Amino acid sequence: MIEKIQIVKQRFNEINDLIIQPDIIADQKRYVQLNKEYKDLKKLVDIGADYERLTQNIVEAEEIIADGSDAEMVEMAKMELDEAKEKLPEIEETIKFLLIPKSPEDAKNAVIEIRAGAGGDEASIFAGDLFRMYTKYCEGRGWSVSLVDSNEGTSGGFKEVIFEVNGEDVYGILKFEAGVHRVQRVPQTETQGRVHTSAATVIVLPEAEEFDVELDMQDVRIERTTSTGPGGQSVNTTYSAIKLHHEPTGIIVSCQDQKSQHKNLEKALKVLRSRLFEAELAKKQAADSEKRKSMVSTGDRSAKIRTYNYPQGRVTDHRIGLTLYDLQNVINGDIHKLLDELMLAENTEKLKDPNNTI
Repeated sequence: MIEKIQIVKQRFNEINDLIIQPDIIADQKRYVQLNKEYKDLKKLVDIGADYERLTQNIVEAEEIIADGSDAEMVEMAKMELDEAKEKLPEIEETIKFLLIPKSPEDAKNAVIEIRAGAGGDEASIFAGDLFRMYTKYCEGRGWSVSLVDSNEGTSGGFKEVIFEVNGEDVYGILKFEAGVHRVQRVPQTETQGRVHTSAATVIVLPEAEEFDVELDMQDVRIERTTSTGPGGQSVNTTYSAIKLHHEPTGIIVSCQDQKSQHKNLEKALKVLRSRLFEAELAKKQAADSEKRKSMVSTGDRSAKIRTYNYPQGRVTDHRIGLTLYDLQNVINGDIHKLLDELMLAENTEKLKDPNNTI
């Protein structure tokens, strides 16, 4: 463990020197990458210092006890030894997880798309519930949420809603939400009191920056239209809404949330880049047999990942077999326990590979 910490410290010091070099600062892509690596390694260096201090305390305490010449010092050394040995396993476990190499995408912001699936109006209402759940969770973490585009359902909620989340390590945490979410409850429109099953699909994309994707604007057809739906005086009067058609892939992206055409274009391009980036990322992951085996990190859009059962007040994540009887809090944004368990499951899987460390 000490050996690995020393390697990390060496790399940390190298980056510390690099990020103040003028040629690195001039290369924005390289500078951003090194800053992210610096931030990740600093966590390891700090906890590594605690680990080294504890192991040194153990050595010193054992030497005093072995000497035995001063009864008072021996008693103090025994207390210090017990305390250090109690703390050490927890710190070792934390270091093991921190030593697992992070995917470079994990530090990125995210673009999230929620689409109503089977279930008609009830599916749209559920998609709206999921949007509210993620919004509350993100706000609780101090992340900012910005709407890109939405298509409202006839009885409330959304047929489709797309939004950006900006903050620290957003994609690395929210990527576990990708897949089909099912709800089992009595719909508002049901007169017989029968429980129906409806679904919504959640897609989580790592937000691609300009240097992540080479986007040739000659491949993009831009359609400018008037906004639709609620939004004040600019609706149906100014050509602020943007629709992008990416000719090589057939991807279509719309954005009408902002009153400014320029801002809508900027947001739409961000979503387009993210979808193109995710398509390339999916190809790489498909070529990696280990990732194919992982039920947690597949991001398979057709996989049913979670069920929200209202009559029983429970939420079940099918990937890790976790059931919580706390549906009301979960749907109100308290999803940290689910995400923590999913991250733990993924990291535990990675730890099984002895080569999968920094």
